[in-house]
Amino acid sequence: MIKAVIFDLDGTLLNRDASVLKFVENQYDRLNRGLSHISKEIYISRFIELDRRGYVWKDKVYQQLVKELNITTISWEMLLEDYITEFHHSCVPFPNLIATLEDLKKKSIRGLITNGNGQFQMDNIRALGIGSFFDTILISEYERMKKPNPEIFLKALHQLNVLANESAYVGDHPENDVTGAENVGMIGVWKRDLAWGDVKAQYVIDDLKELPLIIRELS
Repeated sequence: MIKAVIFDLDGTLLNRDASVLKFVENQYDRLNRGLSHISKEIYISRFIELDRRGYVWKDKVYQQLVKELNITTISWEMLLEDYITEFHHSCVPFPNLIATLEDLKKKSIRGLITNGNGQFQMDNIRALGIGSFFDTILISEYERMKKPNPEIFLKALHQLNVLANESAYVGDHPENDVTGAENVGMIGVWKRDLAWGDVKAQYVIDDLKELPLIIRELS
């Protein structure tokens, strides 16, 4: 029986690709006085290329962006600070996010484990309006360990007072999320992301609304 469902954040609950696109568009418009010598399309496309779907630190992204695009009136530190403080205004949820969490609230304990900066991720969680749905939230910066380290999964299970085989973990990253959870005995649910190709997982979903059906099946 599944007693707990634990989620990843980026790429699972938060549509990061759509959020980043929205943010960079807004950043260009907001700071246009210092960026007007660059076309909006070039600024957006180069940021997204350098960002590599969030796997490159933003200080490196902005340092390279300033150098390549000859940005002289705005420093990379200012652009980075703008990213940190403004990104949460551009958060885009995946479809059926709240409805799915509402459904699961009736049937299971819920948790969230995410890699990333603590305050930054908490701001995004609040922006999505989902903080109250979780009984525990673990963020790698605060925990000083990150997925796929088994200890962060085990800490969440301990806080929720459930066994690994009574829990499912839902995420989009094949190694950090699916394999990491399965390695501690949890049921891995992969939220399909075509960028990763074909991934082996115990369960696969394309839409969050499919998850309650799987939990019911397992229970």
